[in-house]
Amino acid sequence: MALSVVPPSETVTEPPPRLSVAARLRNYLFAGILVTAPVSITFYLTWSVVTWVDDAVARVLPVNMPGNLPGFGLIILGGALIFIGFLTANFLGRSMIRLGERLLARTPIIRSIYGSVKQVLETVFKDQSGAFREVVLVEFPRTGAWTMALVAGRPDGELRDKLPEDMVTVYVPTSPNPTSGYLLFVPRADTIRVDMTVDECLRMVLSGGLATPSGPKLV
Repeated sequence: MALSVVPPSETVTEPPPRLSVAARLRNYLFAGILVTAPVSITFYLTWSVVTWVDDAVARVLPVNMPGNLPGFGLIILGGALIFIGFLTANFLGRSMIRLGERLLARTPIIRSIYGSVKQVLETVFKDQSGAFREVVLVEFPRTGAWTMALVAGRPDGELRDKLPEDMVTVYVPTSPNPTSGYLLFVPRADTIRVDMTVDECLRMVLSGGLATPSGPKLV
């Protein structure tokens, strides 16, 4: 007696439900916003800065100068900054800067603002500075909850004497505004270094965690 072979049943995959015209238009709208919004905002901010600088420079230029040429103000500003930097490289320029700093140091309120801003800029832009060039994970605000932080350096002065050894100063930016945050002093052993650039970290903070770098590796 011959046995009949029953072919295996084939799984029938049902086609996905067709979207309505309104749903398609809504998806297209969201896709268009996601594509154009970053570009538009970037161009808008760039154009606003260029226009603001051009207007400020045009007010101090002679009438026959092309102050209304887009970007001309940035060229003038860049040239002025280069010239100021050149002056600081010689004895006369350094003497003028020291005189101006002494005047600011005697002015109430202004001396505090100027001193803080100068110290921050010198720390960040110094060639050998490691400030804000390393991204780490720290447990914050409680044990078991981790957040990204930027290493600002090591405690110095009285803080270095009062704190335990091998401590680092980290800045924890808040989302979506990284200009505000928390300053912490944590042991280096309690941090986890992340193979992520500072730009990637700030983009993730600005986006509320949506702009996640592709596969950051812990080292």
